Amino acid sequence: MINEKIIFAGFGGQGVMLMGQLITYAGMFEDKEVSWLPSYGPEMRGGTANCNVIVSDQAVASPVISYNATTAVIMNLPSLDKFEAEVIPGGILMINSSLIEKKSSRDDVRVYYLPVNEVANELGNARVANMVMLGAYLELTKIVEPKSVIKALAKIFGTAKEHLIPLNEEALKRGAALVK
Repeated sequence: MINEKIIFAGFGGQGVMLMGQLITYAGMFEDKEVSWLPSYGPEMRGGTANCNVIVSDQAVASPVISYNATTAVIMNLPSLDKFEAEVIPGGILMINSSLIEKKSSRDDVRVYYLPVNEVANELGNARVANMVMLGAYLELTKIVEPKSVIKALAKIFGTAKEHLIPLNEEALKRGAALVK
C-alpha cells in the first residue's frame, strides 16, 4: 500500500512549492491519488514556505498532514525547528546541510544530511538545489519515477523554460547519487 505524506519546507525562493508540485503531477501521471496543500508566509521571497503532499493508492481524505508525515524535506533551519517533530517514528528526515548545521534531535527516524547547495553550485546553478534534494528523495522512497517528474517539469516550465530541463534532470541524478 502506498501512503506517503511529505512536508516540503524552507524559505520562499528555494523551490519548495515546485518540489511539491512535481511530486503531485508525477503522481497524477502514474494514476496515483494525490493532494498538494501550499502554505506561504507573508513575504514574497525569503519568507517561510511549505507544502503538504500526499501520494497514495487510496483516495486522499484530507490534504492536511499533522504529526503523521512519513517524510519531511527541510531546506532551512526555521523549518527544521518547526517540522522535525511532525515525522512519524521510522519516517525520513532530509536536511539541507548546506544551510543547516544543527543536528536532528530525533533518534527514531532516518536522518539524511545532504549538501544540496554545494552540489547545485557544482552544476553551475544554485537554483537547482531543490532538484538535488528531490532526486535524493526519489531515490530513497521510489514514490514516483524520475521520468514522471521530468514530464511534470516540462508541463510546469512550458516551452519558455524547456532549455532548463537537462540541468534539472542532472540535478535529480546527482541528488539520487548522494543517498545511494
